[in-house]
Amino acid sequence: MRGKKGELHADPEDPPRKRANKQRGHGTYDNDRPPIVGTVGRESGQVRLRVVHNTDRKTLEAHVHRFTLKETTCYTDEWNAYNHIIREHKTVCHAEHEWARDDDGDGIREVHTNTAEGMWTDVRNYLRNFKGVHKGYLSGYVAMAEFRRNLKRISPAFIAALVTLHKIYT
Repeated sequence: MRGKKGELHADPEDPPRKRANKQRGHGTYDNDRPPIVGTVGRESGQVRLRVVHNTDRKTLEAHVHRFTLKETTCYTDEWNAYNHIIREHKTVCHAEHEWARDDDGDGIREVHTNTAEGMWTDVRNYLRNFKGVHKGYLSGYVAMAEFRRNLKRISPAFIAALVTLHKIYT
């Protein structure tokens, strides 16, 4: 029986594939772990997601500047790639076990990344149903996840929009 626990793999030159999420470090398109960058508006709830080749400073800056207004306050974690965003920028330091902070003393912890973390949970749960997506098609699935999140629910309007888009692109 193939794959039974405790049995050695038949060909040591062709080991079983490891799941991508088990690898340490940031993914890149080249190492078959294409990253997805995203922004979510706290007030509007609007989401913008894009599959990118890597998550370097230049890529993140371009995404943030394209999908946010100049007067936007960006809330991120302490990762260095965010340091040169040309927006008001506040961070929480997860390395110091800081998850939320009240900077203005009004009792509301407005500096946090929980909105974005919730968005990533939705995206992950949406993609999980497909049990793996080839990186060549990932941007289409991510676009569907974005569209779905922005509409909040699948409705007749959602289906009509899909049909309209299908007619445009076919």
